[in-house]
Amino acid sequence: MKKEIHVVGAVIVENGKILCAQRGPDKSLPLKWEFPGGKIEKGETPQEALQREIREEMDCEVEVREEIEYTAYEYDFGIVHLTTFYCKLINGTPNLTEHVSIQWLKPAELASLDWAPADIPAIEKLSKVIMK
Repeated sequence: MKKEIHVVGAVIVENGKILCAQRGPDKSLPLKWEFPGGKIEKGETPQEALQREIREEMDCEVEVREEIEYTAYEYDFGIVHLTTFYCKLINGTPNLTEHVSIQWLKPAELASLDWAPADIPAIEKLSKVIMK
């Protein structure tokens, strides 16, 4: 039986663009793009996990807003359950601490990147949205 991994991703929106983060070459899914975030720890709500992960990974604070998408995707290392949420930056600027690159893209540009498979349903949904 495969390991079940519950993770959250932040769709950080600023000036009509969405923050995209590229995984490092030594991580699982090397150099794939993703929404920053990570594993939900025991006793955390998804929103609390997302706030903690963005503090740790991006050195900034976000306000977690509404849920965008839930996806379960089976990788060779386990089944990832990803829930993405709209987020607003409330303190700081995203810094690279775990990722090798970040880009701010308009929703229609998201599909131009090589995304981790679990993120693709959210990308498909977001690519149809007009950001303000």
